[in-house]
Amino acid sequence: MQWQLDFISYEDFKKHVSNTIANYGKKLDAYDLAKFNRNTIDPIKMTFDKAIYGISWETVFANEIFRQRDKSNANEIGYFHQRLFEYLPYCHVPKNGHEGGWDVIYTPPEKVDIDGFPVSKIYVEMKNKHNTMNSSSASSIYTKMKTTISNEFGVACFLVEAVAARSQNEVWVTSVNKQKVHHNLIRRVSIDQFYSLVTGDPDAFYKICKVLPSVINEVLNENKDSILIPHDVVYSEFEKLSESLLPVSQDSEELAIDLLGFHTYSGFDRIFESLSSEGQRKITGK
Repeated sequence: MQWQLDFISYEDFKKHVSNTIANYGKKLDAYDLAKFNRNTIDPIKMTFDKAIYGISWETVFANEIFRQRDKSNANEIGYFHQRLFEYLPYCHVPKNGHEGGWDVIYTPPEKVDIDGFPVSKIYVEMKNKHNTMNSSSASSIYTKMKTTISNEFGVACFLVEAVAARSQNEVWVTSVNKQKVHHNLIRRVSIDQFYSLVTGDPDAFYKICKVLPSVINEVLNENKDSILIPHDVVYSEFEKLSESLLPVSQDSEELAIDLLGFHTYSGFDRIFESLSSEGQRKITGK
C-alpha cells in the first residue's frame, strides 16, 4: 500500500488500529445465560420484538447479545478517535481523569485565529455522536469550558464530534439553567474540521477513512489465529430452562423470558424458588 497520509506514519496508524482491535477482542468472551442476564434485560421489549418482527427467540437473543457488545465497544471507538491524536504533532492526550479531564489538548506552533481572537491552546472534549449528550451533560461540559476560558487567557474550548449532524466549526449554543448561552471561544466542531485545523490538510479525516478498512483487514489477517470467535450458549441454556418450566406452563418460553427480568417480582418469585439450584444460577449468575 502506498501511504499518502503525511500527518501520521503508516507504522503509528497500524499500531493504533491494532490496539483498538485488541480492545475489541476483550469484549468477545462467550456469553452464557447468566452473563447475558447480568445487564438486566427487558422481557417486555423482547416479547414485543419477537412478535412484531416475526423472529425467533434465538434471533431475539442474538440481537440482544450484539446490542450489549456494541454498547461496550462504543467506548473502544471513542478510544480510537481520541488516542489517534497522540500521534499527531502538537497534540497531547492526557491520561483519563488527569489535566482537567480533557480528551485532547492542542498547542499549535503558532497562534490560531478564532473569530478574531488569537488562541495559543485548544482544550477538547470529544463525543462519538452528536446526539449522545442530554441537557445535563451538555450544561456540565459547557460550564467546565466557560470556567477554563475565564481562568486561562488565550485559550479556546472545542466540543469535537466524530459523527456530527454536518461538517461544522461554529459557536456552541446550548442551555445552562434554562438560559441560552454561547461564547465565541467555545465551539462545536465536527472531527473533519478539527483534523483540518490540526494537520493543515482539509481532507485529513477523509484520507483516514479511506485507508482504515485496508489497515483493519491487514491487522486481522496477521492476527487471525489469536482472535477468537465467541461461541455463545445463551439460547441453548434458555431452551433447557424453558423445558424445565413445562410442568408449570405450556408457554414455557415466554415464562422463562419473564423470569430473566422479573424473578423477584410477586408471582414470579414462587416459580423461581421452585427451580433447581442450577436453574436459579442460570438466571441470577449466582
